[in-house]
Amino acid sequence: MSAESTTRRPGVVMHVRCPDRLPQETYRQVLEQLHELSPVVQALPPTAALVDLRGALRYHRASAAHLGEILRLRTVSRYGVDVRVGIGPSVAVAATASAQVERPGGVLAIEAADVTDWLALLPVEDLHGIGPHQAATLKRHGVDRIGLLAALPAATVQRLLGKAGRTAADRARGIDPRTVNPRRLPASASVRHRFPHDVLDGAAARAALLGLVVQLGAQLRRRGQAARALTLTLTFAGGPAWERTRRLPEPSGHEDDLRRLTYQLMDAAGLQRGRLTALALRAEDLADSGQVAEQLSLDTAREARLTAERAADRIRERFGPGAIGPAATYRPAS
Repeated sequence: MSAESTTRRPGVVMHVRCPDRLPQETYRQVLEQLHELSPVVQALPPTAALVDLRGALRYHRASAAHLGEILRLRTVSRYGVDVRVGIGPSVAVAATASAQVERPGGVLAIEAADVTDWLALLPVEDLHGIGPHQAATLKRHGVDRIGLLAALPAATVQRLLGKAGRTAADRARGIDPRTVNPRRLPASASVRHRFPHDVLDGAAARAALLGLVVQLGAQLRRRGQAARALTLTLTFAGGPAWERTRRLPEPSGHEDDLRRLTYQLMDAAGLQRGRLTALALRAEDLADSGQVAEQLSLDTAREARLTAERAADRIRERFGPGAIGPAATYRPAS
C-alpha cells in the first residue's frame, strides 16, 4: 500500500442501480433527479450511475444516507421506479454496497472507518469488479471471503488473477483511486454501408458486414465505451427494412465479440433471394469501458487476437482508419 493511498482523503460516493431493462427515457429522468442532488454525476448506462456527494452534503446540510432516501422517494413518487443506493468512501465500496441492497430498493451507507470490517465478511464474488472466473480461481485457493483476499500480498493475488490481481487486492482493502467523472455518454454508436448496386447475401455482404464490425469496434474503443447490445438493420431493394436487436453476454467493444453476435443476427435474417441495398450496425446500451470488469481469459487464441487488435488501433491512430483491417474487407485489385 502506497503512502498516497493511506493518506488520500475519503470521498463520499453514491452508486445507484435502477431496475433491469429500464426504458431509456425513464433512466434519463432518474439521472435528472441525481443532478438535483449533485452536479457531479456519471451515467453508467443502461441502468446505473455514480454521484460525488462531497459538495452536496454541505449544500443540502444532510447526511449521505438521507440524500439516498430522498432520491428513492422522488423516483418512486414521480416515475414509479425504486432504486438501490450504495454509499461509501470510494467507487468500489459504493458499488459493492448497492449490490448488497435487496430488490426493489433501499439505501446502504458504509462509513470510511467501517469499510474494512464490512468488506471482510462478504463473499469474494460480491466485491465490485470481481468476475465469476476470478472468484472461482480465488475459491480454488481457499479465498472465499473479501477479508481473506485483503490479507494476501498484492503480488500473490496478481499471480492468481493476472494483471487484474493488484486492483482486486486494493479494492478488497477499500482502496480505489477512481473518481466520479461528470459526463453523459452517447446513448449509441452506429455505422452504415450502402452498396453501389444490389447484392445477395454472399461474400460481398459478409465482407461489408465485417467492415462495419471493425469500424464500430474501433469507434467504441476510441470513445472508451463498451456495447451491451447490437442492432442490425438490413435494407432491401423495393421492400421494407429488417431489424433485430440482441444483447451481448458481457459488455464489449472488442471485434471478436461484436463479430460473433453480428453474424448471429445476419443468420437470423434467413435471407434467401432478398437483394440488399444497405447495412447498418448500431451499438446500444453503452457502458464506460472503465467500469466493465475484464475477465481472466485462458483462451490463448483470443488473447492473441486482442493483442493484434490493440496494435491495429495504434496503426489506425497514426495512419488513419483505413490503414489496416481484415483482408476480406478490402476489394481485390482489378
